[in-house]
Amino acid sequence: MRVWPLEVALRREASNHRVLRRLDAVRGERHGKGVRKSASGRDWEGERELFAVEVSKSIEVASKLGCGSDPRTGLADIRLLARWRPARRRREPGLRLPRGTWEGEARHCLCRGAGARGSAASGRNREALSTVAGLAFGLARSSGDASVTGAERRGRAVQVSWFGQPDMSGRDRVSEPKSKEKPFVISKRLVWDAFQRVKANKGAPGVDGCSIEEFEKDLKNNLYRIWNRMSSGSYIPPPVRAVSIPKPGGRGERILGVPTVADRVAQTAVAMTLEPGVEKLFHPDSYGYRRGRAPIDAVAVCRRRCWKRDWVLDLDIQSFFDSVPHDLIVKAVEANTDQPWVVLYVKRWLTAPLQHPDGSLHERGRGTPQGSAVSPVLANLFLHYAFDAWMARAYRAVRFERYVDDVVVHCSSEREALRLQEAIGQRLVEVGLNLNPAKTRIVYCRDSNRRGGYKHISFTFVGYTFRPRRAWNKQEGVNFTSFLPAISEEKLTEKSREVRRWQLHRRTNDTLDDLAEAINPIVRGWMNYWGHYGQTRMYPLLKRINTYLLRWARQKYKRLRGFKRLKAWWERVTQNAPTLFAHWHWTHRFLPTGW
Repeated sequence: MRVWPLEVALRREASNHRVLRRLDAVRGERHGKGVRKSASGRDWEGERELFAVEVSKSIEVASKLGCGSDPRTGLADIRLLARWRPARRRREPGLRLPRGTWEGEARHCLCRGAGARGSAASGRNREALSTVAGLAFGLARSSGDASVTGAERRGRAVQVSWFGQPDMSGRDRVSEPKSKEKPFVISKRLVWDAFQRVKANKGAPGVDGCSIEEFEKDLKNNLYRIWNRMSSGSYIPPPVRAVSIPKPGGRGERILGVPTVADRVAQTAVAMTLEPGVEKLFHPDSYGYRRGRAPIDAVAVCRRRCWKRDWVLDLDIQSFFDSVPHDLIVKAVEANTDQPWVVLYVKRWLTAPLQHPDGSLHERGRGTPQGSAVSPVLANLFLHYAFDAWMARAYRAVRFERYVDDVVVHCSSEREALRLQEAIGQRLVEVGLNLNPAKTRIVYCRDSNRRGGYKHISFTFVGYTFRPRRAWNKQEGVNFTSFLPAISEEKLTEKSREVRRWQLHRRTNDTLDDLAEAINPIVRGWMNYWGHYGQTRMYPLLKRINTYLLRWARQKYKRLRGFKRLKAWWERVTQNAPTLFAHWHWTHRFLPTGW
């Protein structure tokens, strides 16, 4: 006698006794046994004929499925196999299963698997489903194996075919899984590294008022949201917060754009994708916002070239960050990347509106906000084609230094400088820019060997003023005049005002250690940059800090209000702790004014 494992499974799980009775009838017919009759005299022969017709339909279905010739397949297996195929079940009304039976309920649960948000059959049903899968020539599963539906992150469920084959129904069903592939391939690691860079740079909140600390409270979800939207192409940049800062010398205001923290992360991800490719393209005399290059490197090169060439053309591009054309920036980006998502988001950031403090929005048709994370690389890339590459083609022998939009060109004569000024002005007009006639000028590098006269003998480049200065010849032991850089008067005045805003003399609740901890990082940064050349020009600024410290001591200790006692206290402190303040490495003196 043949063993029917499927019949055993049905006996364990079935809730409709008519199925069991029909199975008994078929088995009895096979083995020549008599058919049982009910006590009420019910005609079992008629029902058995109907059941035989239904089985014949199942055999036809199984032959179409390609599994009717397998010797392990019984009639009940074929019948159940046909019922589990949703397309066949819809085409064969006679094979429909009611939800009241075990088979119908399991079929119903499988059909709505995607809508159950990852839920699967459990308990006895899961064990029975594994048995059916094994009999249907699939992989049998134990109760500890993975469920029929595979759960995807964020609650999505993927329906898996019972027989390892896709559903060939030809219909677009709501429960079918959507493709997990994103339109753009963006690494999550890239978004994480971008956030680390944003966090290191710090920065103010954007229009949403969310600071970096608040962003980190839900860091995982925030970064996933950025990655998910950028990968799907649905990321829309929010408005940029407009912040007005005064220009040096009181020459008006400069508008800075402050993006949100999330937008800075997205912009940094794009900048990090562009930088490796364009870094190899940039001109060696370009120093702005490049890895391994600092403004002080441009100052050093400019200092050496000023000694070799007598004339300098100091260029100033008028409102560069507000007037750079968008279409040329996009063309430059398209020429240097094969990532369509980079081009897409650059276009969106260029047209992102500015939100002013009163809440009004200003649409921008030109320019890129100064202060965003992606603006430096876009500005460098645009000026590479607009100026650097053009100079290398048209004037190969001419040397220059460029730090973003701050440019210095070295010339051998005034005539050459005038010719270059006219040619560069025309070139910038071709790319949608203009020279500032009030700030663009020709400078004569005057020193002891070059004694000619000219109306301009100084210029400012990246915070340093180049002009004739007194120098000392160590070999000959004499003084002479050299064309040297030092901190500019504008920066010196700006930093002096910042020292005054500290109001050190009013912080009498703090100790000297507290004051040193507060100002040392700032003063050390000034010394590291402007102390490379013309260090003595910073002494008045540093002495002013010492003067405020003396005023602090007089306010804190009454016994030090006399000048002699105050001076003795100062000498004692500077001798006992000569490295307490960073600027004491250069000078301990103070200005005897401002008492």
